[in-house]
Amino acid sequence: MKPWRTLGLKLTVAVGAVALVTIAIFALVSSRSDNRALLAEVERHANQLSEAVKSSTEFDMLLNQRDRISETVRRIGQDPSIQRIRVMNKTGEVIYSSDSAEIGRSLDKNAEACTLCHKADEPLEHVDIAQRTRVYRVHPDSQRLLGIINPIYNTLTCSSASCHYHPRAQKVLGVLDVTLPLTEVDKAIRQGQVEVGMLALASFITLSVLIGLLVRRWVTLPVQRLAEGTRHVAGGDLSYVIPEVRDDELGMLARSFNNMTQRLSEARLQLVQSDKLASLGRLAAGVAHEINNPLTGVLTYSSFLQKRTKDQPEVQEDLKVIVRETIRCREIVKSLLDFARQSVPKKGQAAINEIIARAASVVENQLQLNHVKLVQALDADVPPVTVDANQMQQVFINLFVNASDAIGPDGGGGTITVATSRLKLSPIGITQVKKAQCPKRHSLINAEVRIDNKPSIRVRARSEGSEGFIYRDPMYGMARHQFGIAPEPGMHVEVTCPECSSSLNVHGAPCPECGAATFQFEVPGKGFVEGCTNRACTWQRWTDLEKGGDKDFIEIRVRDTGSGIAHEEIPRIFEPFYSTKGQKGNGLGLAVIWGIIDNHNGSISVESEVGVGTTFIIRIPVEP
Repeated sequence: MKPWRTLGLKLTVAVGAVALVTIAIFALVSSRSDNRALLAEVERHANQLSEAVKSSTEFDMLLNQRDRISETVRRIGQDPSIQRIRVMNKTGEVIYSSDSAEIGRSLDKNAEACTLCHKADEPLEHVDIAQRTRVYRVHPDSQRLLGIINPIYNTLTCSSASCHYHPRAQKVLGVLDVTLPLTEVDKAIRQGQVEVGMLALASFITLSVLIGLLVRRWVTLPVQRLAEGTRHVAGGDLSYVIPEVRDDELGMLARSFNNMTQRLSEARLQLVQSDKLASLGRLAAGVAHEINNPLTGVLTYSSFLQKRTKDQPEVQEDLKVIVRETIRCREIVKSLLDFARQSVPKKGQAAINEIIARAASVVENQLQLNHVKLVQALDADVPPVTVDANQMQQVFINLFVNASDAIGPDGGGGTITVATSRLKLSPIGITQVKKAQCPKRHSLINAEVRIDNKPSIRVRARSEGSEGFIYRDPMYGMARHQFGIAPEPGMHVEVTCPECSSSLNVHGAPCPECGAATFQFEVPGKGFVEGCTNRACTWQRWTDLEKGGDKDFIEIRVRDTGSGIAHEEIPRIFEPFYSTKGQKGNGLGLAVIWGIIDNHNGSISVESEVGVGTTFIIRIPVEP
């Protein structure tokens, strides 16, 4: 993208333009205010000067000492800060002036400032200072001048003087006109305007730089990271993570982006797995007929040739390879068929100890060949359980074979210990919600987003204009939920069904732990599960499940002294086609086991340490 088209630059220019206009207006208003204040100060000074002149000449006027008055006006008018001083009578004749050439001249009462004091050819008795002041130029290119007139009133002292010849009814005898040059004032104004302009320019540049830096930090860089993330995702890299270092809208967008890529990654893995399973099903349907028969022929004839070529050692070695690899191919086909043919178990009452004993007898010879000892620590008091005996036998056979492979034929032998026991467990944390529905019977189970490889429970959430999905952990009591919406604490969240928008909120029943809104969904035949809309709260309640108390389980532990499994590989060992055996395994055995245990409403977990061994823990409910 071209630099001048970036959002950060546009924001910087827009905000900078607004700042420039604001600073310009402020500078203009400030400059005008300073000018008015400065002129007001000059007016006050001029008024004080005129009062001082009146006071200086008052006594001489009472005595009618014209020469002294002229000398006083001339002497004061010689001050460089004063342009001119003159005294005019009521008819507009200049009788005293600092410029002797003006004495005796009659002024037009409609000119200069005379009209401010006269109305209908009569002088006004009282005029405020603003009306008595004028700013003007003699010529358009000359300096500015400030003139102020000060009325000379016919006071009692004046009218009673011996020289007085004005009638007492006359209020104004004349005016004192003082004119001051504004050269220094204009210079100060220009200097102030330059300073204000420079300050405004410096403020604009500083503010623009600060705005640019803040926009770059708060907008440009986060947006660039988001854009970089979208490019990575568009290129197929769903593992890209945007740093979540902000708590504002862009930080929320980064979190939503990361959640989206995580769900996309999970969905892609699930699609790949679904494609594998679908392909496997199609493959298994033709494998039985297309491969099994030729493999049987190859195995039969190679075994027959082994008997006929006992005296040919070189041929015998080649035939052994053929027989071994043919048997391996047949086992792979068998595993494929076993995985593809997983069906609803045919459950019935059976003793777990007997099933384990039968499985042990099947693999006894193989274990002896690998120098592996199988120890059965079976509790005789464990009750019968409702299971499919054949499928459970397959589970233990696969576990024994895997344990033997982990020990290996070259490890000097090892031990496999299988133990059974009865225990009581709280349903919290071990019960999976496999069915969930809204009031209109739409399923809320979502197989696309899985949590701990189990389908999640999806609901739609809305909060003050934002909307997203909440994926609930299907294991009751666990809180590994995924939130596609992040409402602030205290905001109301409306939870609905994604299919029909039916409300799932429990109105009037806030969360007892944090006070946030709660919602519920139905587990058919097993009551309602309630949850909290606050992502930081783990409260949930399933009344019908919890009131039943602890449940009876049969626990089977299969422990070996093999090589162990790396910690980072444990989460994936139940995935189809994932194997820790390298070329020796096809990655289907544990996937078959997981599917069988899940169909029996049980659970299977793994504890392992590299170099020490592995323990598989299976728990089957006594009551189905």
